[in-house]
Amino acid sequence: MKTALIHHPIYEKHDTGPGHPETPLRYTAVMDVLREDAAFWQSLIEITPEKASKGLIQAAHTPQHYKRVEGAFENGQDRLDADTTISMKSFEVGLYAAGGAIAGVDAVMQGEADNAFVVVRPPGHHATSEHAMGFCLFNNVAVAARYAQNNYKEIDRVAVIDWDVHHGNGTQGIFYDDPSVHFFSIHQYPWYPGSGSRGETGFGRGLGSTLNVPVKANTFAEEQTRMFEGALEDISKNFRPDLIMISAGFDAHLTDPLGQLRLEDSDFASMTNTVKQWAGDVCSGRIVSCLEGGYNLDTLGHTIKNHISELSR
Repeated sequence: MKTALIHHPIYEKHDTGPGHPETPLRYTAVMDVLREDAAFWQSLIEITPEKASKGLIQAAHTPQHYKRVEGAFENGQDRLDADTTISMKSFEVGLYAAGGAIAGVDAVMQGEADNAFVVVRPPGHHATSEHAMGFCLFNNVAVAARYAQNNYKEIDRVAVIDWDVHHGNGTQGIFYDDPSVHFFSIHQYPWYPGSGSRGETGFGRGLGSTLNVPVKANTFAEEQTRMFEGALEDISKNFRPDLIMISAGFDAHLTDPLGQLRLEDSDFASMTNTVKQWAGDVCSGRIVSCLEGGYNLDTLGHTIKNHISELSR
């Protein structure tokens, strides 16, 4: 399999301040590990993304939200919510972050790669249509899913698989009444941001197009991966996506400081393989995986390398 690696040095320029877990060091830690293996690095297709335009952002966010992020720092704000700090370059980085997810879609849809991984920050899955939240400015995966639907006639239905330790409330909300996007999240519960119960299944025409699998703290990895595989099997009975996007948070890792789950590198590789098998069956293997959480700088790069290796296998 040909795997595209989308990255940009501007992702380091979103300065969250001392002690913040969503640090620029996340990007450098990952890139250092990926580059240290020359053969592995050369096997990847490197792509540098462009900014997402205002119109592409507003396919998933309100004009008011775009303006709020655009003007916040100039208006003297240093944060958009209690957890989401910003700096002079943050708005621009946010545009490149969404642009990274879009570049992944283009790489896969235009045949440059079979699948793609985006080493992106800030993450996106907590950003709602109207608000920044939980370290997230714009919802990178949601923007890219809408882009895929609006720009490629082959893409009608999109599956979004979110395995971050935190529930992807923003992505869920953006697509909650939309039957063309199936959102599946497996996450620690109860945990931040408090959403993601089994009872949240969609609204209106989108009823049944959201599946949440809440997992108790300290659940054994074997049980969690069984729950993951069972959920994908259930989804596949009624939904056949043309593209699969992964909100790939790695903070469900045993060593992560912001979660209390027990997954290890091999478990993320197993979940990646499960998604690959489904993608191979239904959408010619088209997967775009975007980094969300993951805050242990000693392990994050190695976990992501294993994820990419499984995509490339």
